[in-house]
Amino acid sequence: MIFKAVGEGRPYPEHGLTTPKDWATVPPRQVRLDELVTTKRTLNLDNLLSEDSTFYGDLFAHVVQFKGVMYLEDGLHRAVRAALQQRPVLHARVLVLES
Repeated sequence: MIFKAVGEGRPYPEHGLTTPKDWATVPPRQVRLDELVTTKRTLNLDNLLSEDSTFYGDLFAHVVQFKGVMYLEDGLHRAVRAALQQRPVLHARVLVLES
């Protein structure tokens, strides 16, 4: 299994980080793919196959940790690409929300 679970939607409260500039204040770190719960059930194949899919966005995935669970909010295509390359970790910005 690639991820801990496949979810639908964001089960955590609104955090207010909406732009790449907002997220840039959160330092990146490595997270294990098997610790992530996705917030999307579908993947846009164009994004997965595109060589410049992060050209206009953040280089790092966005993860929200809430009640001890790490939710992959943005960067599903990066995570799947890492799994296809047999890499068990992903560099992500992890925002910790207090429960």
